[in-house]
Amino acid sequence: MEVFLGIDVGSVSTNLVIIDKKINVLESLYLRTKGQPIKVLQEGLQLLKEKLNSTMKIVGVGTTGSGRVLSGAIVGADVVKNEITAHAVAASTLVPDVRTIIEIGGQDSKIIILRNGIVSDFAMNTVCAAGTGSFLDQQAERLNIDISEFGTLALKAKNPVRIAGRCTVFAESDMIHKQQTGHNTEDIIAGLCEALVRNYLNNVGKGKEILPPVIFQGGVAANAGIKQAFEKQLGIEVQIPTHFGVMGAIGVGILAKNNYQATGRTQFKGFEISTADFTAGSFECDGCSNLCEIINIYQDGKIIARWGGRCGKWDQGIQ
Repeated sequence: MEVFLGIDVGSVSTNLVIIDKKINVLESLYLRTKGQPIKVLQEGLQLLKEKLNSTMKIVGVGTTGSGRVLSGAIVGADVVKNEITAHAVAASTLVPDVRTIIEIGGQDSKIIILRNGIVSDFAMNTVCAAGTGSFLDQQAERLNIDISEFGTLALKAKNPVRIAGRCTVFAESDMIHKQQTGHNTEDIIAGLCEALVRNYLNNVGKGKEILPPVIFQGGVAANAGIKQAFEKQLGIEVQIPTHFGVMGAIGVGILAKNNYQATGRTQFKGFEISTADFTAGSFECDGCSNLCEIINIYQDGKIIARWGGRCGKWDQGIQ
């Protein structure tokens, strides 16, 4: 049975999925990156190896996320694509008429506008994390509440309080003030959810034509309070796909499937790489005034990939 592997390595999570030719998700893993993308990727591959049926053969691999180039070099990816492309492919494949994709992860968020199945516009957050999952994580810690309970508590709110959501520092100060004035926890949590949504719409979604169907994906889509806040702000239904947390990995898995159908071959190195010794190093190129930092990736002491230059000098292979 021929199957395809999609890998999404982000700053907060590393996601791996196995799909078949009909784009059924056979296996999926959601792991915390913990600042160690190589180690966590290897752990994920080892877990997948143990889960896979012996009759399954991986014939295509794709990588995406902020660590897509690194993970692509390690696994031998056939396709390396950015997150916008990966999320758009997954959403438009699973929900063919989708016109707006809201994606919020741990430390980044994005909006993708599709018209007739094609990406026509998109935007991502820049330096502020107030519209991302880390914002909620910080406030949950402050309230001494498990983040998994956030959505359920938000839905119980009777009178959500208004909390400044432009900045995490101001939001925390405002939240503390609301606690001190006697507002209950449910109303405060609902207020935090609405603050995150306002921040997202005022920054990432600013100037975008948000039309239904609207799909909400990324790890924060697990929070029912955020879904409710989006529907309240937009006045339209927001759909959450079954595999909302790993849509990027699904999208690049679909692209790997398409690549295999076109070429009939794969560069996947096999599950043996889960036990190989990978390290990263760098040096400064002094070939011009740019002084580019060139990244080296080593497998068992041998350089297998190198990138980072602006001019392409080091992109032609290992020199």
